[in-house]
Amino acid sequence: MMQLFHGFSDGQVLAQPDGVVLAAGGTEMLSQVLDLFVQFTTIGGGALLVWGAVALGTSLKDQNGPGIQAGMWQVVGGGLIIAAAQIFKAIAL
Repeated sequence: MMQLFHGFSDGQVLAQPDGVVLAAGGTEMLSQVLDLFVQFTTIGGGALLVWGAVALGTSLKDQNGPGIQAGMWQVVGGGLIIAAAQIFKAIAL
């Protein structure tokens, strides 16, 4: 059985199948999805940055030139991912 809900402030009508709850306001939901995307991207960039710092530290200890370079690029890449996510958050919606 399908129920229809009326009376939202912007005139939306939502259909609700049994046992499923739908959210009103598409822009609110889109904003939440984008915030979640930014949060996960920031966490992923932070993890890459930390992983790169560990790789850089171990390569410095072993005096491994290519490892030092790879660790530095991972740190830079993690920082760029974090920066891009925060810029995206600032300009989105």
